[in-house]
Amino acid sequence: MERKMEENTDRAVKTENEAGGEESLGGNVNKLTISPPGYTGPLRKGHLIFDACFESGNLGRVDYISDFEFDLFIRPDTCNPRFRVWFNFTVENIRETQRVIFNIVNFSKTKSLYREGMSPVVKSTSRPKWQRLPPKNVYYYRCPDHRRNYVMSFAFCFDREDDVYQFAYCYPYTYTRLQHYLASLERRNLPYLKRELLGLSVQQRRLDLLTITNSENVRSEKEKKLVFLTARVHPGESPASFVCQGVIDFLVSHHPVAQVLRDHVIFKIVPMLNPDGVYLGNYRCSLMGFDLNRHWQDPSPWAHPTLHAVKQLIVQMSQDPSVTLEFYIDVHSHSTMLNGFMYGNVFEDEERVHRQAVFPRLLCQNAPDFSFSNTSFNRDKVKAGTGRRFLGGLLDDTSYCYTLEVSFYGYMTSACTAAVPYSEEIYMKLGRNVARTFLDYYKLNNLTKDNRPALLHCAEGSSQVAKSKTVSSTCPVRESGDRKKEKDPNFLTLVDIG
Repeated sequence: MERKMEENTDRAVKTENEAGGEESLGGNVNKLTISPPGYTGPLRKGHLIFDACFESGNLGRVDYISDFEFDLFIRPDTCNPRFRVWFNFTVENIRETQRVIFNIVNFSKTKSLYREGMSPVVKSTSRPKWQRLPPKNVYYYRCPDHRRNYVMSFAFCFDREDDVYQFAYCYPYTYTRLQHYLASLERRNLPYLKRELLGLSVQQRRLDLLTITNSENVRSEKEKKLVFLTARVHPGESPASFVCQGVIDFLVSHHPVAQVLRDHVIFKIVPMLNPDGVYLGNYRCSLMGFDLNRHWQDPSPWAHPTLHAVKQLIVQMSQDPSVTLEFYIDVHSHSTMLNGFMYGNVFEDEERVHRQAVFPRLLCQNAPDFSFSNTSFNRDKVKAGTGRRFLGGLLDDTSYCYTLEVSFYGYMTSACTAAVPYSEEIYMKLGRNVARTFLDYYKLNNLTKDNRPALLHCAEGSSQVAKSKTVSSTCPVRESGDRKKEKDPNFLTLVDIG
């Protein structure tokens, strides 16, 4: 189990109207035993014990409704009561075949993918692979008992008394998991990978910067093309980390497309912009309650140190005449839309507008779960402080800044009648397809003249690989995955009790 969370970082105040409850929620529940009202005897099996005092955990309160029903309250982001979406908690001391209904009663959002069939994920100590609950066991509705606020209820049947069960909004990707992943990359001693400490968070967690390119490319006197990618500025958007890892895995691989890209492009990747928020189990904010993606214009070195460090680096590179910063992509997850898609900026120059649409169109050809029809270009005032908007105004006309969004739930294709749920692996496949698409883009824009035949060969290979190795666009993907889970002892056998 990950490290216990510091007690002094869980402080957040909620008013009755904001929280959906009469009492303030100050922190996560810590081994909280829920017994019937008035019961004073010894602890019995079936008296559930809830816990969220672990890395990326979130559960602020539990109310007993009956022996089989419990109201659960999400702890708001630290120092900001507005955001209540992410939850991640464990349940133990269960009774075999015990059936329960858990009601998440204080979401801060009303529109949700739960309406489209999304369901929470679950695992247990003896079956450690995450999987989604059966959609038939999940209900999203206005509840008269909670001032007609939206409530998400799910039914679950426990099957092993000695197991600890863990439930979450989506597949968690913790700060510690990232550190283990980056350490494993370092141990490979790859000559084209460099890991640096770009800065520290308020709570002194690492802000890592990866540089992926061939060393000759860095030393060359030729103009250097640079792609900059960031993820997890919003800590609860865990799918962004799986996509980012997919990009990294592909770029450091021996695939011929990755080799050509490393020869001609410098990739700078910050995989976790908000490590404190991720560790604390926040949904949108940093430790101090700031939405960092609204502070790009003037980040504070003491209140937003990670953002300040990244902005300084990007500004420094933009002023280097030997470097052309061609792409900035900020990876996010979306709680109300399906598929992967992008947001871009609006420009007066019509040619630049058309050029900006090239990369999303190419990605749409490589990734069946990416939707160009959901991709949009805007200049909303409320987005002025985001990385996409700020850097779009800072960088020159040859640079393209995007927000890459991926659904918390799933994707639709023309061949499907229902959404195909994302898994950790499918999120990472989207990341690999993003990385492949850079070669298609640069091939189209004549990345290099002296290696044109090799580029054409690899570009053709990229298209073939994309067709054969990306997620199938047909619905049986879900059925195949379900058959594998039935045979895999690492997955729970979920009971449909809808």
